Amino acid sequence: MGACGRPAQTPAATAAAPGPNVWATVDGREIMRDDVDKAYRNNLNPQGPVPSDEEAVNLKLNIIDELITQDLLQARARAAGLEPAEAEVEKALAERKGSMTDAAFSQELAQRGMTLDEVKRMVRRELAVQKVIDQEVVSKAKPTDQDITEYFEKNRSQFNVPEAQYRLAQIVITPVRDQQIANRMRDDATTPQQAQQKAQMLGERLKAGADFSAIAMDYSEDAQSAPRGGDLGFVPVSALNRLPAEFRSAVTRMQPGNVQTLTANGSHTILMLLAREEPGQRELSSPSVKEGISEALQQRKQQLLQNAFLMSVRNDAKVVNYLARQVVEAQGKVAASLAGPPPAILPPPPAAPAKP
Repeated sequence: MGACGRPAQTPAATAAAPGPNVWATVDGREIMRDDVDKAYRNNLNPQGPVPSDEEAVNLKLNIIDELITQDLLQARARAAGLEPAEAEVEKALAERKGSMTDAAFSQELAQRGMTLDEVKRMVRRELAVQKVIDQEVVSKAKPTDQDITEYFEKNRSQFNVPEAQYRLAQIVITPVRDQQIANRMRDDATTPQQAQQKAQMLGERLKAGADFSAIAMDYSEDAQSAPRGGDLGFVPVSALNRLPAEFRSAVTRMQPGNVQTLTANGSHTILMLLAREEPGQRELSSPSVKEGISEALQQRKQQLLQNAFLMSVRNDAKVVNYLARQVVEAQGKVAASLAGPPPAILPPPPAAPAKP
């Protein structure tokens, strides 16, 4: 109790929101409602069901949480001198733009409700965040030779391959609006003509030497494989034999590094054969075995370190989520004003212009 018999106020109770359009602060830095709403709109499928007010606010809470993490890592990047140079931002932007003209790229951004400056800020933020993760997590997760050897000896039987297998990567393009888009450019062909133009454009970029993994992460419409650069892992012959004959025939004729486009029912799949493994016992002396173990161990340790690092960063920061506070104080009764205008008023994007 306070000196006059009133309950003592907690810091959370005394800290008033700095303004109705500030939905969170991170060490005093503001996260604005407009930024959250823009990210929310970019995550909506105009052809999907209209989210309820509760669903809309829940998604916005998730977006705020991600923006808080990004803000904290950007601050770490500034403090450590890891902010990307302008040349790095321009290079990353050029890679995303590819062979599109400035006009075509601007039109594509306009369809997503974004400006070039906003994309540059997004790219700059992504590069800064990745530099911090590389320094604080990736560089510390590399397994030693002893780690790799111990894993191989304990799991030798796993490296006895019973049948030939193919490691494949893919870029998928469909002629219909997809329910979930997981590529970095949020690119989605919605008509057979757009799908054909997109497949041709990506094929030309690959022929010009573009990195297959980066193209898949930016443009593939397969939500499962796009975040992994299109990597499907190793596909054994027995599984390959259950796939359509055209797909099976294309894979078995390809050599590692080859790329081929398959088309069926208006959809396009750009395939790349990364490696082919013959049956038999693999030894640690095989580069593919050692690299595979190293990659698996690093990913496992990296995930643990990254989760712990992000939690540590959050623990050291002063974060106030005003939207979350409003929801709690209202006992979950969400005001329509927080959910924003219903997405039904957002028309589907116009047909994409022809891409070179």
